[in-house]
Amino acid sequence: MAEPDIICEKRGAAGFVLLNRPQALNALNGAMVAGLAAALDAWEPDAGIERVVVSGAGERAFCAGGDIRLMHDLGKAGDHAAQLRFWREEYILNQRIARYSKPYVALIDGFDMGGGVGISIHGSRRVAGSQLKFAMPETGIGFFPDVGATYFLPRLPGYAGTWLGLTGARIGAGDACALGLATSHAPSSQFGALARALEACGDTDSIIAQYSAPPPPAAFEAERGVIDACFSQAGVPAILRALEQKAAEGSVFARDTRAQLQRQSPTSAALGLAQMRAGRGLAIEAALAIEFRIVSRICRGHDFYEGVRSVIIDKDNSPRWRPASHDDVSASRINEYFEPLGADELKFPAS
Repeated sequence: MAEPDIICEKRGAAGFVLLNRPQALNALNGAMVAGLAAALDAWEPDAGIERVVVSGAGERAFCAGGDIRLMHDLGKAGDHAAQLRFWREEYILNQRIARYSKPYVALIDGFDMGGGVGISIHGSRRVAGSQLKFAMPETGIGFFPDVGATYFLPRLPGYAGTWLGLTGARIGAGDACALGLATSHAPSSQFGALARALEACGDTDSIIAQYSAPPPPAAFEAERGVIDACFSQAGVPAILRALEQKAAEGSVFARDTRAQLQRQSPTSAALGLAQMRAGRGLAIEAALAIEFRIVSRICRGHDFYEGVRSVIIDKDNSPRWRPASHDDVSASRINEYFEPLGADELKFPAS
């Protein structure tokens, strides 16, 4: 009999959640979202549970994202209701984690991307393992930075969040700690011992501290000036021009970043930039509501399906975006993605 995709169990003073799809890098599906939500509901009033601990099965990933291939297939079949049901429940779960009253400890090692970030970044404690590979790669598949990225990316130092959200850049444990995406670092070899220690009664932070170690150096620090100078520009074409100028001055980072940004969906990059500009002053609920507006429209568009075809299905890495140029994305078209949905707006259960 196949193992369940998510395992939720009480061990000692903690509720443990194991994302259990290692063959799929623990990518989230509807059953996993529902299972985690149900566990949080059951454990919050349980006086015998002091904290929740979430980890991923296998050694390669915490969670590499949502099940994008499934969302693609549902959309191609015209079943937007099923797509939006998943995203609605996922975003409600993200908010639930952010507002959870007990310590929520995410043990993050290996890949943590997209939907995986949504069930880690909103937790109160985020322990980065030494093999962490963090990214929000959505613009490369014609999607957009979601799961609360409108809330958490603009709050990173300087314009680092805009850089991460628009380019899908991958960073490690040192950068994640320096940016505040992780609250502490522990060697990957200590994760098993840390998880066992978290079964005990006691102060959560004190237990984590016993297994913590200084994080690796933050590689992005050397490029912070370039990031802030370029990604503070008013539009994606202006960001590309600023990167081109920095590259002409000798910045290899600017050259490579410009090349990466040029490969992303122009519509997705423009959406991401609009999110970053809007999100800094929003509560998590308002940010997720905006994202549900965007996803309700992007799932009926072109670039998401073309991006998944190119990157995941055919793997030719030659997407045909519409429009194909960053210069051809109109501000009025981007604004339409942010318009209210009326009766279909995302609503959160009363706490």
